[in-house]
Amino acid sequence: MSYIQQEIPPISEDDLFIILNHPDAKFDYATHFHSEYELNMVLNTKGKRIVGDSVETFTDFDLVLIGPNIPHAWRGEIIQGNHVVTIQFHNQLLDFPILNKKMFALIKDLLQKSSRGVQFLENKNSSLCRKILNLPNLTGFNVSLEFLSLLYELASSPNQRLLASNVFDSESVVRESKSRRISKVCNFVNANYMCPIKLPEIAAEINMSPSALSHFFKKRTSRNLIDYVNDIRLGYATKMLFETTHSINEIAFLCGFNNIANFNRVFKKSKGQTPSEFRTDIHKILTKY
Repeated sequence: MSYIQQEIPPISEDDLFIILNHPDAKFDYATHFHSEYELNMVLNTKGKRIVGDSVETFTDFDLVLIGPNIPHAWRGEIIQGNHVVTIQFHNQLLDFPILNKKMFALIKDLLQKSSRGVQFLENKNSSLCRKILNLPNLTGFNVSLEFLSLLYELASSPNQRLLASNVFDSESVVRESKSRRISKVCNFVNANYMCPIKLPEIAAEINMSPSALSHFFKKRTSRNLIDYVNDIRLGYATKMLFETTHSINEIAFLCGFNNIANFNRVFKKSKGQTPSEFRTDIHKILTKY
């Protein structure tokens, strides 16, 4: 039994993007994923949103960019006047040579970050909202220009927030640090997160002392190495909570936590709820198949 559907969006190879306009939306989509990028704007309702392992409430206005193959769903109240606008575009966009040009650097960075889901903390009076609502009214070549303009305005927005944990984009720390040694550390953690990991083991991978590694990792990534290890473990744990029927104890063991009490404590500190509460919330808004 699978809880998450793979969707095949109606975009063709010849399309730059498509717009799905849903006034008075029914919010009857199952939690799903697809290989395209998706910008989703929800107006005039409230509810819960899933993006990867992030489960949050939203109210009145919600604007999120989701990268390829990230499970997602919105469950909003069916209120008259609610409105959902979805823009989907090809995953090949990140590979377009033009995105390697300096003036497109912000857009390229945004598309890379979208593998964790990017929320834009705007409101329905913002220029971004007006741009999205006006896009279906345009025709011809101007549509492509306005689409690129929209991507640039999103990328330039200072009001961005990542949603899912970095297990959905394990390369993000490496990209940001620009360090070969950090890359080796991250690869080691991703390959061994299910086992007990001691700091001297990681340090030996890059021929540094444990104290030097801790200082180096914090300096290059602005985060504690132990916290990073826990984040990776929590990311895999949350995926298992909504993708499998494993017990909480089994998931804790499979993700490298030495006991259930420690797993519950670390999970609640990160997510604001226990693993069982998280799973209950997920299953309330998942459609099962």
